[in-house]
Amino acid sequence: MPDALTTTPRLSCYTTNLVHYLAAEDPAVPHRFAEVTRLAVRTDLPAGELAFSHHARIDTTPDGRELAYRGAADWGTARELLLAELAANGRVLAAANTERLGWAPGYGRAAAPHWILVCGQRDGSWEVADHFAALTPHGEQEPFLGRLDDAELALALAPLAEPGPEMLRRDAMALGSATAVPAGDRYRWLVRTGGGSASARDPHPGAADDGRWLLEPAAVLSHVLAALLADPSAIARHADDLWAAARHYAYRNEVLVADGLLDPGPAAAETAAWQEVPRILRIAAMSAARGRPRPGLVEEAFTELIAAVEKSAVEKSGTAAPVRGRP
Repeated sequence: MPDALTTTPRLSCYTTNLVHYLAAEDPAVPHRFAEVTRLAVRTDLPAGELAFSHHARIDTTPDGRELAYRGAADWGTARELLLAELAANGRVLAAANTERLGWAPGYGRAAAPHWILVCGQRDGSWEVADHFAALTPHGEQEPFLGRLDDAELALALAPLAEPGPEMLRRDAMALGSATAVPAGDRYRWLVRTGGGSASARDPHPGAADDGRWLLEPAAVLSHVLAALLADPSAIARHADDLWAAARHYAYRNEVLVADGLLDPGPAAAETAAWQEVPRILRIAAMSAARGRPRPGLVEEAFTELIAAVEKSAVEKSGTAAPVRGRP
């Protein structure tokens, strides 16, 4: 199925390729994503641990079909099931590992989950697309469109050896709400569930616990700040989560300003404040690793962001913009 997007939103490595996957069916998906972007944080985890939901679900079709993870313990089985999904839907959203992606700046040195699109297979090779582009801590990543042979794709999709709990929670919440994820030692990809079948959110074995969540923006950011100040080691673990949120809010604000729902000035100030937070968190994480935590720096960045968010969260009519989409 051809890609319907001519311009790629600058989102996270999950959401960039999710939006491209869904836009083949619905070209309005990028706009819908902006409308349902909101950061939620889970509040019932042990101290120092956080889980985030970055947006309401955008993958549910009018007839009730949703995306859900599938997995396989070995490449031979995964290969056959990927081919079956390609035949059924024309493309597959698959979970890869940045350490094994030759086009990624983290190739050979930084393992992290990363979604890619498998778009076809012929003559013993697979067509692969990765629309994600960003300046990462390891260098500049550019979009990739190319072909991988069987061995290369098997390596790219090989499970991470020891994913941290924050990575597992990102995978579980990547669609916006808690989704059952196959065991960490399995190849993983996503498929369309049939309308009326078991939902990806059904409480079957392996399903993530929805837990308790905050959605009000100032409360979310205050909770995150408190968690980071209480455990400076959490800053390094969750800097990527806040980096992704900054990218999502920058895109959201751009779209809502264009729609006349946000005032351009406060929206620009909010975007700038969001972009400052991950930069400060990187500095603070490196400082904490040297035994010199920087709580004041982190608190100042979050305080400025909370103020900017509260000022910007007003529609053009002057009423508070709604928070949409519970996890």
